[in-house]
Amino acid sequence: MFSPEGPSLRELAVQALSSVERGYDLLAPKFDHTPFRTSESVLDATASALRRMGPFDAGLDLCCGTGAGVGVLSRVCRGGVTGVDFSAGMLAVARERTRPAGPPVAWVRADARALPFRPVFDLVVSFGAFGHFLPREVPGLFAQVRSVLRPGGRFVFPVVAPPRPGSPEYMVLLGFDAVMRVRNAVWRPPFVMYYRAFRFGAARRELARAGFRVELLPLPEFGRRRDGSPRVRLVVAERPRA
Repeated sequence: MFSPEGPSLRELAVQALSSVERGYDLLAPKFDHTPFRTSESVLDATASALRRMGPFDAGLDLCCGTGAGVGVLSRVCRGGVTGVDFSAGMLAVARERTRPAGPPVAWVRADARALPFRPVFDLVVSFGAFGHFLPREVPGLFAQVRSVLRPGGRFVFPVVAPPRPGSPEYMVLLGFDAVMRVRNAVWRPPFVMYYRAFRFGAARRELARAGFRVELLPLPEFGRRRDGSPRVRLVVAERPRA
């Protein structure tokens, strides 16, 4: 599951017993060698879809981590690109390792639930971060994203089809979430990381309530499931111009 360059089980245990912020500070130097980093195939497919929609001017990578999404934005944005995250450790790694060609890149330490920006962005992306937000926090998160987008700007993120109930993959995720809930019930500070807390249907409704127009685009690179549904979709939420 992890490469030899990745964290040891002891390091993961220490991370899991920390706060989310402190845990990611500790994990940052080895994060890119874990399965938690978004795969290059998803990043490339998202960049391809964005090229067909763009070009864009200013772009923001929400919860940027070590900067994978900044690399995507640099391929499709003509103006500046910004990565925002609340982990100083992840931002330090991003500054060191992510130096894409193209527009200038800025790194900002901030909480996604209280973004320190005016409506200056044409595109906001996010990869793999929503499991760190409780369901009650999602409406405020989406409102924050809308507040930093210009009219006509888009909030884009990929969503992988959930495993079927009863499948081995489903049981692994169910077990992981159960362990995290027990951990958070008996240990402080909490570590919010739930794979099944971000439900696609609920997220789509909350995006609409936040004032977005929502479109779903299949990413053809990943094919379809047996029932014909896409394996991976791209959620495209637009802030209306009027």
